Amino acid sequence: MLSKKLFLELRNQMKAFDEMREEVIIVSRSVLKDSKAAIYACHRADMKGAQELLDSAKKNIAKLNTLFKKDAYLATTGAYSDAVEEYTEAALYIHYVVHKDIPTPKDWNVDADIYLGGLSDFTGELVRKAVNSVVAGDFETALTIKDLVTEIYNEMLLFDWRNTPVRKKFDSIKYNLEKLEDVALKIKFKHN
Repeated sequence: MLSKKLFLELRNQMKAFDEMREEVIIVSRSVLKDSKAAIYACHRADMKGAQELLDSAKKNIAKLNTLFKKDAYLATTGAYSDAVEEYTEAALYIHYVVHKDIPTPKDWNVDADIYLGGLSDFTGELVRKAVNSVVAGDFETALTIKDLVTEIYNEMLLFDWRNTPVRKKFDSIKYNLEKLEDVALKIKFKHN
C-alpha cells in the first residue's frame, strides 16, 4: 500500500524546489541586467555608476549562493551560470579599464568555464573600446587592446576544447581579433 503521507511530502519538496528555482531565475535576471548596465556605464566613462551596478550584481550573487546552501542542485539552473558569466565579463572589463590588467578566476571566485566564457565575451567589449578609442584619436589604446586580445587568443589556443558553450565563445575571440587587426591595419595606413 502506498503511503499518501510520503507522496504529500514529495509534492511539498518539489513545490519548495520550484519556488526556490523561480527565485534563482528572478535574482539571476537582476545580476544579468546590472552586469550589462555596468558594462554600458563603463563605455560611457561613468565609472561610479558602473561600480555601483557591479556591486549590486555581486550582492545578488551572494544572495543566490545563500539559496544554494539550501539545495546545491539549484546552481545548475542555466539562468544562474549565464548571469555569473555576464558578471565576470563586466568585472573583467571594468577592472581592465581602471587598472589595465586582467584578474584571475580566484579574484571573483568563479570556476574555469565561467571565467573563460566571461573572458571570451570581454574581448568583444575590448573591440568596442578600441573602436571608440580610434574615433577619439587614441590610437595607442586601440593597439594595446589588439595586443591584449592577441595574447588572450594565443593562450586560449593551447586548450583542448570540447564541444561546449565555452568552445563556441572561444571562436568569437578569433573574430574579435580579426576586427582589431583590421583596425590596426587602418591605423598603420593612416600614419604612413
